[in-house]
Amino acid sequence: MDSIEVVLVMLLSVAVSGYLLAALPISLPLPLVQIGLGAVIAGVFHRGHALDPEVFFFLFLPPLLFLDGWRIPKQRLFQDWRPILQLSTGLVVFTVIGAGYLIHWMIPAIPLPLAFALAAVVSPTDAVAVSAIASRVPMPKRLMHVLEGESLLNDASGLVCFQFAVAAALTGAFSLGDAVLEFLWVAAVGLAAGVGTITLMRLLQSWSWQRIGGEGGAAILVNLLSPFAAYLVAEALHASGILAAVAAGIAMSRIELSGVAPGSVRVQRTAVWDMVQFSLNGIMFVLLGEQLPGIVRRAMQAVEQTGHDSIWWLPLYALGLSAMLIALRFLWVWVSLRWSFLKSRWAGDGIAGGPPPWRILLAASLSGVRGAITLAGVLTLPLALPGGAPLPARELVIFLAASVILISLLLASLALPRLLRGLKLSEASDAQREEELARRASAKAALAAIEGFRLRLVKEDATAAALFNDAADHVSQLYMRQIQPAATLNEGAPEDLHRFEGVMKQLRLAALAAERDEMFRLAREGEISDELSRRLVMNLDLLEQQQH
Repeated sequence: MDSIEVVLVMLLSVAVSGYLLAALPISLPLPLVQIGLGAVIAGVFHRGHALDPEVFFFLFLPPLLFLDGWRIPKQRLFQDWRPILQLSTGLVVFTVIGAGYLIHWMIPAIPLPLAFALAAVVSPTDAVAVSAIASRVPMPKRLMHVLEGESLLNDASGLVCFQFAVAAALTGAFSLGDAVLEFLWVAAVGLAAGVGTITLMRLLQSWSWQRIGGEGGAAILVNLLSPFAAYLVAEALHASGILAAVAAGIAMSRIELSGVAPGSVRVQRTAVWDMVQFSLNGIMFVLLGEQLPGIVRRAMQAVEQTGHDSIWWLPLYALGLSAMLIALRFLWVWVSLRWSFLKSRWAGDGIAGGPPPWRILLAASLSGVRGAITLAGVLTLPLALPGGAPLPARELVIFLAASVILISLLLASLALPRLLRGLKLSEASDAQREEELARRASAKAALAAIEGFRLRLVKEDATAAALFNDAADHVSQLYMRQIQPAATLNEGAPEDLHRFEGVMKQLRLAALAAERDEMFRLAREGEISDELSRRLVMNLDLLEQQQH
């Protein structure tokens, strides 16, 4: 019963956070409200729930990362693979080395291997937190896509660095060659496991639908279980379950462009996933908030390990570490973008407009939001050394990691809207042109389908050719935005009018199917983004449901 009560309290807290956000006089991102609510539950009502990092990783991260990988625009992901890879791997290593030495210099009580472990666990940005911030900030779309891609891929590099730093803290030994090989195995096998699992599950599901049929609810349930399957397969191979879930989501988006799933299933599945995303996101941040009172209390008890008596050194350390991470990130982003610009100019690519504005650089630096992966990772720190002695500064390290999460969320939510206000971008017109292309192409495909269906009907029953022609003309006019009532049958017999409406319905469904196929084709060939394709296909699915 205790477990059921915990789940119910978590879901109630998530629901309350949504209403609380609307009632607040200032605009805050929902994750901050949920963290605050969790801290109140644990600190005031003493109803906190102990967080098991392994359970946390398995229950929350696979579906959320799977969904992010599914919905992130793939065209941009593959187009911007260089900056994404630089941030997800190069920046992580740069942060671990640079912040590790700086942390040990700032707080000598933290041994150097443990300082590297802290730097590694705070290096990955959080996909869920980044998405939550980006949804409320007028951020350039390309920058947002790069940040989302970074946050989806940097977990493996950060956690591998963390594991090796912890091993060095426990044993005093470190092998760079072993670390590189481990990272390559974890990343490559994790990605392959995710793609292979989702492909196999999709093939089996398609086979069952074609041979024995299937229930829409069962298909949605299989889809919900897919990220857990990918995660478990990768973990069984000692690879990254997190990357497997991301890869499964990316593969799922490509599979969906085949248009195999019925429109009714897509509509229901979208609603289910939206609810799951909102619930799991909320529970995750409420749980994070519930850990804060205990983390602060234990850090206050361990403050004397730093050689200071005052607890005010704790917030100073937290602010210093956050500033350090922002500075390192800004330096890496500035150097990498400057280098890319100079290299392109030397190659004669003719870049217009010069280097990115300084506001974009600063926004990219402040957008390194940390979240649940950082907290769950740092909580896996062992309690003691192999000899039985307590792990030095463990509680202080956990406190600093939790502080970085809060400061990064708060700073991004408050500073980014002001920093990006009034920034003129050309992306809106580009998106509008892309949408116009999609709508024109789908309308042409629909008109061609209507004509083909009309010819087939006339061939089957030539005596009703006039009725079929009128119905086809009426449906075609819907696509030419010149809707006019069909006057020829307004005063006809009821059975003729009923048949006319039935033919119109068939023509409309054929046109919608042709529009949808054209949308999928445009997305597969890269003429439009899969993000736009997904939105327009959803509109077509809803229109199709209205015809039934």
